Amino acid sequence: MRRELPSLDLIRGFEAAARRQSFTLAAEELFVTQSAVSRQVKSLEEHLGVPLFERHHRAIRLTSAGQTLYRASAEALRLLTDAAEGLRGSAGAKSVTVSCSVGFASLWLVPRLMDFRDAHPDVDIRIDANNRILDLEREHIELAVRYCPPLVAPPGSARLLGEEVFPVCAPTLLDKPGKALATPEDLSHHVLLHYGSDDSQFPSGSWTVWFEAMQLRRLRPAGSLRFSHYDQLIQAAVDGQGIALGIGPLVRRYLQQGRLVAPFEQRFASPRAYYLVVSRLAEGRREVKDFVAWLQSAASQDDPTPP
Repeated sequence: MRRELPSLDLIRGFEAAARRQSFTLAAEELFVTQSAVSRQVKSLEEHLGVPLFERHHRAIRLTSAGQTLYRASAEALRLLTDAAEGLRGSAGAKSVTVSCSVGFASLWLVPRLMDFRDAHPDVDIRIDANNRILDLEREHIELAVRYCPPLVAPPGSARLLGEEVFPVCAPTLLDKPGKALATPEDLSHHVLLHYGSDDSQFPSGSWTVWFEAMQLRRLRPAGSLRFSHYDQLIQAAVDGQGIALGIGPLVRRYLQQGRLVAPFEQRFASPRAYYLVVSRLAEGRREVKDFVAWLQSAASQDDPTPP
């Protein structure tokens, strides 16, 4: 007779708890409550007739039986995930989904996508532009571009672009009577454009940090405007509404087109950078390899601060 297997939900709950060594962390990963994971493990123990965890105050530890089941369940779930991903990738048109910030998507990635499309017309590109950090495997996303300091870059990621920060503005602001932009001190006559609600949200792109890096006293501007998205801030600068701190790779096309100018020579090389992360479930697919190669080639031509 076929022996009755425990349900997949019970196995997933147990595997996550065993891997994270915590019911709470497993619950966060599975988007359920801590008590739900605890009940799943308890039901599995009753089904098998053996304890799987030793429960201590604020800690759990696998029993010998739990260790045996964990090795088997982890391998089984990996095989199921890989098989499902392979079937999903083989169905329909080839596609690559890229997760990145709104500013990076609109100012750097989207303007260059036509070059990739011309070389690979059979590959569909999907841009998931948001400022949240997503689980690539869980969300079925092939690539992500993460903006962070080197010490917190995701394991296995590759540096894509560095960050050079400097003031930019519309050319019309250079000719305003009585509001020359000959030196950084002249910023006091102009409106400064800010990204985020405070300096901690975007430290390397804050005026406070830029003034300190340039060893300049903090100035009192003629006014301030704040924006929740970086592309909104740059559009305001293009429209002549004030002076923004431009991130080199993101504003280079505007400078080349003459829609923005950099009035000063002073520039600040930020320790932050953009890092490329590839889902382990997608790294072997040809279309993903092609997109990664194209992305790295395009970035190498546009990196203001190579490592």
